[in-house]
Amino acid sequence: MRIHDDIQLDYCDVLLRPKRSTLASRSQVEVLRNYTFKWSNKTIKGTGIVAANMYTTGTFEIAREMQKESLFCALHKHYSAPEIIQFLTENKKQFGSNDLLFVSSGVSDADYEKLTTVVNTGLVDNICIDVANGYSPYLMNFVRKVRAAWPNALIMAGNVVTGDMCEDLILNGADIVKVGIGPGSVCTTRKLTGVGRPQFSTVIECADSAHGVGGMICADGGCTVPGDVCKSFCAGADFVMLGGMLAGHEESAGEMSTKIFQTGEVNMVDDTHCAMALEEKQYKKFYGMSSAYAQEQHYGGLKKYCASEGKVVELPFRGPVGPTLLSILGGIRSCMTYIGAKRLKDMPKCASFYRVNRQLNTIFGNE
Repeated sequence: MRIHDDIQLDYCDVLLRPKRSTLASRSQVEVLRNYTFKWSNKTIKGTGIVAANMYTTGTFEIAREMQKESLFCALHKHYSAPEIIQFLTENKKQFGSNDLLFVSSGVSDADYEKLTTVVNTGLVDNICIDVANGYSPYLMNFVRKVRAAWPNALIMAGNVVTGDMCEDLILNGADIVKVGIGPGSVCTTRKLTGVGRPQFSTVIECADSAHGVGGMICADGGCTVPGDVCKSFCAGADFVMLGGMLAGHEESAGEMSTKIFQTGEVNMVDDTHCAMALEEKQYKKFYGMSSAYAQEQHYGGLKKYCASEGKVVELPFRGPVGPTLLSILGGIRSCMTYIGAKRLKDMPKCASFYRVNRQLNTIFGNE
């Protein structure tokens, strides 16, 4: 048994230090980046925010909205191959290419067969290999298998939280390693298993290791506000994957419900009678992909040898996702002007952090 007693930090434990800047306006910064990769021969221009490949956020509808802002989407793996192919065909006509989309896969034989059907169409070769425990030999073997089958594909694989495993995955064929175990808003892995690592420290170590061998990382989970996305980029993340921040929108999947609340106000029915005023609010379901609910919805139920590692929540309905995306991009641009970063890629070079014990004044709530 060994205790690693270095301080481990989350996004809420740090704030960025402002610096003298030559940037006079947010309009002067460049949030688009030209991405080139270790193994894939392609170059992609975009802003490295990725919609998570969760059932509620990796939807065709979210994908369309993400691409409008040059953002990425990892489609969830519960679409059938014909559904994905039809969408990719239509999407290529609308946007000119499918370069900002990833098709997701597990590591089973059935997953590989479905992946083969989709990728061999030539419509897409961005692949997100997603397992809960990236330390399993199944992930490494699957990455090698996919790289051998499609040498020029763009492969993202995960999840892990340590630099050594990032290096191993990259040297065995991954272009991007997805990092994060347990930071997600509907993930209960840390609570159930005791396994995990604070996400800010994860990003710093994994980015350093990945970049050292020519690869990249995608920080998956833990962002609750646009400022967390900024901190993640500044810590060295090349891509930042969002789930909860994109859930609950019109384009998100999930069951809708309506609840009725008393407002505390009184309405007069007539001169002698009054009634409590009522208000209707809409909610949308959001759930972790390792939750018992997800297992029942997509895998035929929770197996006896498994435990639920996710939860189900109902989020207040947030309307179209477009304004949320613009808010995130606006936060990034503003952050860049504060720290003097002209380009998205420059954010880690320009970043210094303060350790803090409180980052927000919440006297009037957290909004």
